[in-house]
Amino acid sequence: MKDLSTGSIPGHIATMSITMAIGILVQTLYFFIDLYFVSKLGDAVIAGVTSAGNIWFVVLALTQILNVGTVALVSHAVGAQQRERANLVFNQSLMLSIYVGLFVIGGVYLAAPIYMHTVGADEATARAGIEYLYWFAPGLGLQFAMIAMFATLRGTGIVKPTMILQMVTVFVNVILAPVLIVGWGTGRPMGAAGAGLASTISVIVGVILSAYYFHRHEKYVSVHREQMKPQFPVWGQLLHIGLPVGLEFFLMSVVMAVIYWVIRDFGAAAQAGFGVGQGVMRIIMLPAMAVAFAAAPIAGQNFGARRPERVRETFKWTVLISIVLMSLLTVLCQYESDTFMRVFTHEAAVVAVGTQMLMISSWNFAANGVIFSCSSMFQGLGNTWPTIFSSGIRLVVFVVPALWLAARPGFELVHLWYLSVASMCLQAVVSFVLVRREFSRRLSFA
Repeated sequence: MKDLSTGSIPGHIATMSITMAIGILVQTLYFFIDLYFVSKLGDAVIAGVTSAGNIWFVVLALTQILNVGTVALVSHAVGAQQRERANLVFNQSLMLSIYVGLFVIGGVYLAAPIYMHTVGADEATARAGIEYLYWFAPGLGLQFAMIAMFATLRGTGIVKPTMILQMVTVFVNVILAPVLIVGWGTGRPMGAAGAGLASTISVIVGVILSAYYFHRHEKYVSVHREQMKPQFPVWGQLLHIGLPVGLEFFLMSVVMAVIYWVIRDFGAAAQAGFGVGQGVMRIIMLPAMAVAFAAAPIAGQNFGARRPERVRETFKWTVLISIVLMSLLTVLCQYESDTFMRVFTHEAAVVAVGTQMLMISSWNFAANGVIFSCSSMFQGLGNTWPTIFSSGIRLVVFVVPALWLAARPGFELVHLWYLSVASMCLQAVVSFVLVRREFSRRLSFA
């Protein structure tokens, strides 16, 4: 356990965010490793895998429910020096992860054909996406146990072991991806199905290694069978804190699905360009995401320790660092977007769509930094419901005009990118106002 309620706030943010950035990068590499080899199989397969990635985004929303709720409750318990409480939360989170994981596996198998035939530009695209999801479904479900363990460590201020374990799983994926996707050494390429299978095997390895770490090395929290019996009040607290963030990710997936549906008439190349561009943006925005992820447990422990001045200071530094980093990345995207796209594909039509999207969308990077910072504060305070309001506003402001524009003559992809920038900036303003309001309500300790 690491006490984050004392010491330098900028120092804690810097130390944890560097480790978090590596961890997030490693996690993101799952998608990019698969994409790199899948890109050799043609536009339809690229579009199928990237479109299927939106289902992965919905599952990510569910992982965030567990992740955010666990981090908040564990960090509050650590800040209040309630070790027994932290152990109870960990064991309940682990048990909840098992039930949710089983639900996700079944849900992906049922939803994959319906979703892919709805958004796919053609039959080949839909088929590739379905194959990918069918083989990745077990991995999507199994990752929840790993999320419960990682979130608990993060709540106690420990992030280095999670980074190392994630690096191992990505190394496994790096080895398996070319073998299973394009058939290196076997002569039997599995295509999109191989991408899903490689990721599933990597997750299985990660779960096994995470369980071993907790059994042999973790001392502050551990598995207690008597604490794993479902306690619905604790589940209710986990869901109450985590559900809004999960719904926020779900709303984001709705926006993504609308975009894929709207641009499908532009063909598989347009969908592939958007999908690759979105993946590139995830890596580009890694620094701000890492800072925000580091800030949540810092704010949570200080909230639990009743240190309101340190919670406010955490927010100030998080916003400042995020805006500076994202502004620099905006400048980079104005000149190097084409280079980023060509790392993953040399298809001219795909590169053109992705480059245009990156150059325009980069103008909302600073706004994204503010949104990430505000979200981390809501998590640290244990009340994430305001995020639904700001995300809901963005959904309405983007989706309604997007559908209207798509039905108008002369509709172009560039209209969507500019609309996205405007809606994101509005969400940033609303989120900032809501955080200030939450501070005035929750940081006045009796």
